Amino acid sequence: MSTLPQPIDSWRDRWSGEPGGYVVLDLGQQPAADRFPAPTDPEPDPRYPLRMVISTVSGLIQLEDDPTTPEEVLGIEPKAVVEQAEAAVEQAAQAGYLAAGGRVKEYPSPHGGSWTAQLTAHGLVPVQDGEAEVVVDNFGIMHDADQRAAFEERVSHLAPDGVLLLQYHDIAAIVRHGMWNALKHGHFGLYSTPVLVRMLGELGLVALDAWEYPLYKGTVLIAFARKGSRWGDTQGAGVDALIATENAEGITDPDYVATLGEAVTRTVADIDAYLSEAHAKGLTVAGYAAASRTASLLCAADITREKMAAIADGAPGKWGLTMPVNRIPIISPADLVALRPDRVLLFVPDLLDELRRSYPEIEAGGGRWVLLEPEPVEVEPVAQPAESLA
Repeated sequence: MSTLPQPIDSWRDRWSGEPGGYVVLDLGQQPAADRFPAPTDPEPDPRYPLRMVISTVSGLIQLEDDPTTPEEVLGIEPKAVVEQAEAAVEQAAQAGYLAAGGRVKEYPSPHGGSWTAQLTAHGLVPVQDGEAEVVVDNFGIMHDADQRAAFEERVSHLAPDGVLLLQYHDIAAIVRHGMWNALKHGHFGLYSTPVLVRMLGELGLVALDAWEYPLYKGTVLIAFARKGSRWGDTQGAGVDALIATENAEGITDPDYVATLGEAVTRTVADIDAYLSEAHAKGLTVAGYAAASRTASLLCAADITREKMAAIADGAPGKWGLTMPVNRIPIISPADLVALRPDRVLLFVPDLLDELRRSYPEIEAGGGRWVLLEPEPVEVEPVAQPAESLA
């Protein structure tokens, strides 16, 4: 796969509306990430171009095009995501942004994530219309094709002295860790801190605070307020530090972002070698998490039913369906335990602690969890109590 950025002319930036950019990652033809066909559905499953572009006008990294139609959301919120939400809301409260009795308008993630419970616990009152003292976007805005219109809409609901809390999966972390499969249909905006702060500066906002979290290897929450509000016009030191780090890494440089293509090559080679060795040893291999990021990895690495018996998922709405193109069956966690796999490839590594607590039978039966980060990394099994080994 070529890792050189390719100029693109017949395309316009989702922020500025202006032409000018580079294709920095091309995953070819991929299935819709949120479509899980039934075993009896006709084949082949449809595929669509999937490319990442960086604008030379705004610097925004984004999905080039998306001809897919969003399917019904079937996922559930992992415990790691809930815990991160609790930490984020608590830190925003400690910073003084969540005054009891204030109105809050939330733009939750279409995948089911919401901070409503945590925000109301701090005394905020959810509203749907009008101005709010707190506007929250929790992984939501990336799903809007018209990025400028989406940001303008959120700012329009911000009270004069209100605060916009915006959480995003930092593209700097994605490139840093080679997580190329974070690119998926339906995710139109991929934000770096320097570009995001500059974009919202154009809409009259200043970045007050920034917090980093280990979720997805790099999640960021930034608090914005209107310039001239009671919060002042000084950009926070934490924001300055994040911008300096990401600029030093080269996150606005197309050549640097295009190194994700090298990560694809490494991932495919490493997974193929791992599964070939497992097959040679006669091991039963399964997967966990039929997530949106899973489909592109399965296709790029050509993981077939011969290489992977099934993929378990905690969402009942997915049980009995299959992964697109490869048609690997999706099963319940109980069925995974009954399968007694020797290896379980974990497509969402953040689930590891939760799954180990919930399904100790995997390791007790001699199986191992394998993190896909995105290359496979076997996890040392937890030592079992002597009575469980008798």
